[in-house]
Amino acid sequence: MAELHPWQTLEALRRELDRVFDGTGTRNEPFFRTAFLPGTAARRYPLTNLYEDKDAMYLEALAPGVDPSTLHLNVVGNTLSITGEKRRVAGDVKPEAFHRSERATGKFVRHLPLPVEVDEDKVHADYRDGLLIVTLPKAEKAKPKQIAVQVG
Repeated sequence: MAELHPWQTLEALRRELDRVFDGTGTRNEPFFRTAFLPGTAARRYPLTNLYEDKDAMYLEALAPGVDPSTLHLNVVGNTLSITGEKRRVAGDVKPEAFHRSERATGKFVRHLPLPVEVDEDKVHADYRDGLLIVTLPKAEKAKPKQIAVQVG
């Protein structure tokens, strides 16, 4: 008798549906433009890596083409919020002049839950070569403490 694996079955179904929709061309330009609209797929941009050491959390966010002057970061509680804007193109290019427009543009917002409490006053961010690097020092109470064991 074959063993039932419901998660594998669901995963196979998802892959099949993705293949069907990708092959029919139903994903057109307006779908991709929604990636920057609040409430649709805004939480997926920018793509991030979040890692830690004993003293801090580090976030690397891929944000090529983002105007650094539009980037704003806020830490409230255990949540980091990143907002910004990716502008279309430099100059006065009219929409009707485009033959192809595949790169998403517009305002974005992303809220990332942090696994530990950070010291909001010491957060530091750098943006270079399309990469946003944020250093989030851990709050003192979130840092691991070494406890000595007394031998009696």
